[in-house]
Amino acid sequence: MADTDKLFAGSIPEIYDRLMVPMLFEPYAADLAKRLAGLAPKTVLETAAGTGALTRAIAAALGDDVRLVATDLNQPMLDRASTALELPQRITLQQADALALPFPDQSFDAVVCQFGAMFFPDRLAGYREARRVLKPGGHFLFNVWDRIAENKFANVVSQTLAKCFPDDPPTFMQRIPHGYFDIDLVRRDLTQAGFAAVDAATVPSISKAATAHDAAVAFCQGTPLRNEIAARDTSRLDEVTTAVTDALEQTFGSGAIRGPMQAHVFTAHR
Repeated sequence: MADTDKLFAGSIPEIYDRLMVPMLFEPYAADLAKRLAGLAPKTVLETAAGTGALTRAIAAALGDDVRLVATDLNQPMLDRASTALELPQRITLQQADALALPFPDQSFDAVVCQFGAMFFPDRLAGYREARRVLKPGGHFLFNVWDRIAENKFANVVSQTLAKCFPDDPPTFMQRIPHGYFDIDLVRRDLTQAGFAAVDAATVPSISKAATAHDAAVAFCQGTPLRNEIAARDTSRLDEVTTAVTDALEQTFGSGAIRGPMQAHVFTAHR
């Protein structure tokens, strides 16, 4: 994994939060928060919290007596989250590396992570850290995207970028967000990390954007895909965004657009 694959800085956090979160992440945040609420935890750690999509959903789904610590590797993402969240005392935002958590053993009833495991450079280390900070009987809940072919917006974006850069296509979407979709592999990794049992569910949903242009800006300028485009030719960012806009309109129509998306949700038991 390149360093730029996990770099969310500059204008990325604002665009990500404004366009990407409602388009892709809010339905799955609600799903994870509902699953978490069913476990009735009192102390929760969130890793890879980003700009707080899941944090907000958890705050709404769990009672006022639940303490939540939301962490992310990228401080600029947490800075954006802090501007969008009115934080009660029970919620703390803290910069932290999911592979080296700064918390004592057996500190939390549950650990949750929304679309972050794909970014772990060492997933076993991340899973072992999640298990380490869980109390006996605790749960680790997280989701990962299914293969890119099952996520139609992302697939069109990826195919269009391959046409824009035929000699060196950006591969961030396939490699990272949609590169860890094998349920059996994820199960094996969790088992190797020491979890006693693993439940998995495939959850389809619908991605929505107000316009194809909003979706194109979200992908091309609100994710580390922007770093890949800039590495090839920084002057072409607007051109590439326009090409993606056109491709999305051709596939999904003008005006508000909708497309199928799909993810896998895991509950690992300590």
